[in-house]
Parts: sequence; C-alpha cells; structure tokens
Amino acid sequence: MELKRVVVTGLGAVTPIGNNVPEFWNNLIQGVSGAGPITQFDASLFKTKFACEVKDFDVTQYVDRKEARKMDRYTQFAIAVAKQAVEDAGIDTEDVDRDRIGVIFGAGIGGIKTFQEEVANYTLHQDLGPKFNPFFIPKMISDIAAGQISILYGFHGPNYATCSACATSTNAIIDAFNLIRLGKANVIVTGGSEAAIAEAGVGGFNAMHALSTRNDEPTTASRPFSASRDGFVMGEGGGCLILEELEHAKARGAKIYAEVAGGGLSGDAYHLTASHPEGLGAILVMKNALEDAGMQPEEVDYINVHGTSTPVGDTSEEKAIKQVFGSHAYELSISSTKSMTGHLLGAAGAVESIAAILAVTHDLVPPTINHADGDDDEEIDYKLNFTFNKAQKREVNVALSNTFGFGGHNACVLFKKYAE
Repeated sequence: MELKRVVVTGLGAVTPIGNNVPEFWNNLIQGVSGAGPITQFDASLFKTKFACEVKDFDVTQYVDRKEARKMDRYTQFAIAVAKQAVEDAGIDTEDVDRDRIGVIFGAGIGGIKTFQEEVANYTLHQDLGPKFNPFFIPKMISDIAAGQISILYGFHGPNYATCSACATSTNAIIDAFNLIRLGKANVIVTGGSEAAIAEAGVGGFNAMHALSTRNDEPTTASRPFSASRDGFVMGEGGGCLILEELEHAKARGAKIYAEVAGGGLSGDAYHLTASHPEGLGAILVMKNALEDAGMQPEEVDYINVHGTSTPVGDTSEEKAIKQVFGSHAYELSISSTKSMTGHLLGAAGAVESIAAILAVTHDLVPPTINHADGDDDEEIDYKLNFTFNKAQKREVNVALSNTFGFGGHNACVLFKKYAE
C-alpha cells in the first residue's frame, strides 16, 4: 500500500524556559538556562538542590480550578500544551470528524508527586485506617493525560499512552506518525509531559548518582560534552505536536511547520540505566530512522542530541554519530537543548522535537550552552560542531531528534522541510 504523508500543523510547549512555543524558542536561541534552586519542596538536605522548574504556570488558563484539583501536575501540563497545539493548528472541533482524531500522549513516570503525597498521608494517619483521595489512582497513572485530552475534545480515534522512560514522547510521535500514514487516523494529538521535581523524584535519581550536584552554580550545571559534566539536571514540562495527514491538512488550509520523514526504534539490551559505551543502540536507531525515511546520512543537517550531560551518555552518543554519519558528521550541526531546559524525562522527546522542527522552520540551530574554554574531554572529538554557546544560522532542510531511555529504549524521529 502507498503510505500517506504526515505533516506537523500545530505545536504547544510548557518548559522551564517558556510557557508557550514563542517564549520557549526565543529563550532557546538566546541560550537562556532554566535552572535554579528548587522551590517546590525543601531540598536543603538533598545532594541536588536545584532543577529546571516551570515558572509562573497558571493552570486556570486552561482548565477551571475544580477540574485541576483532579489532575497531577504532569496532566495539567499535558492539557496546557494540547490546548496550545490544537489552537495553533486551527482545528475547529465542530467541523472535523472526531472519530478520526486520536491522542497518543505519554509520560515516563506519571503522577509521582500524587503517589508520594497519598502514601505519606496514609503513613501519617494509618491508625485511622486506609483513607485515600478518590482521585488518587486517576491522578497518578501515566495514561491519564492522553485520556484527559481526548475527553476534553471528544476525540474518539486511537487513544493511549506510551512509556519508555526518556524516549517516551518520541515513541508517541512515531506511533502517531505510523497510524496516520497507514490511514488509521487523520489527525493525532501527540507528545508527552512530566512533573517529577518532587522529593521522591530528586531523591531517587540522587540515589543512583544520575543528577548533577553543582549546587553552587546551577545555571551552568547542565554542560553536555564538557569534561566537567557530572550528571543531568532534572526538568519538567510538556510538549505537544499535531500530526496530520497531508491531504487533510491541505483541505482545511492548515499551516504546515514541517513534514515527518521517518522514525527509528531500537534497544540497547545492555544495562538498566547506562547507554552502551560504544553507542550500539544509538547507531542502530539512527540507521533505522534514515532507512524508514529513505534518506542518506548526507541529507541530515542538524541533530538535536539526547545529550544529557552525563559522562558515559555523551561520549557514547558522539561515537554513534560518527559511526552513522562518517565524514558527514563534521558537516552536521549538533546541539543539546537540555543544556537549557534540563532533562524533561518522558517529555524530552516532544519538547526537543519542537526545537528540531523550529530549527527547520527558521534555518537556525539552537546552542549547547555552558561549554567553557579549556573544559574539553579527551574522549570527545571537538572537530564536530556542537554549536557551543551561540545559535548558528544555517540551512536546515532535515533535522533528527535523538532520545534514549533507561532500560535501553532508543527512539529518534526525522523532520524535513515541507515541499509539495
């Protein structure tokens, strides 16, 4: 069968550097860090006392306060970005076939704050017997954001959540892409959200020595590809893309940001939390994405890398890029926007896909900030263009976004300039 073409017609973002897409993009290209001291709980006794928090988020812009109380913060972010994206796409919900519009929206962790609070409350008052909030389970489960979005709009198409740690929302985007090109839906609202800046989230990642502990200078703590990197900086937020079958988009006169060219999936089959040191899973996932898109490595202009600022992860991804792209690796632009947003866990893929799409739209590559002269790692090849510290103008016809998750889950997606 002939596969249908899939385009991006709407975007929504709530991030540590902006609560909508224009704010996010402007701060991204300006190299603004979203990191600062944790305000959501007292972190004074934690190894890591900072994170990339979403600032000044007002959920009542998107849903009334009574409904918001039934949602974990991660679902509130999801509703916000979905509303932004649907509005951006210009979808009139009264003038579309809602049976052909789906929602595939994921979270790597889900309602960890809700879970923590409910268990703590039970532990404190267990002598009174089990007393839990009736919304405990629907606030906590990681599929509920997808459900809430579909309920909000009455979208009856495919509806589910993906969960593959830090690859979660890239998986969601690829699933949405596949269903549309197979003719199973006209439009899918897709992406991911996360809100794990809580005692359990920060404490858990601290226990496995995954987070930076650069408490004296949080704004420069996320420093991918620098010798002094010491772990990732936790972020929170959400990203949403409206994927649409091309002819459906054209018929309603939708604006088109970019075309989805292909997606790749692979498994490291190596370690619970560490990337394969030689980047074997990363090599395979990028090759799979290129093959799916019918593209040669030389056609890619920009890679938004996973680039978490961890010692093993950054070096293994760099090795993988050189293996897949060969001499063309030195012609690519590469950047890690996690240097600004922190690591949004299950939401990372969606937010970083938005960055990749806007790089294609504007022919502008956002930077990798926080690299200082003399902070070079002998295992990193600095002949590669990591777009250190300043955005770079260049033609970006094709952009690739990499995401790699705990458990060895790898997903990457390719976006290209739309042409008739």
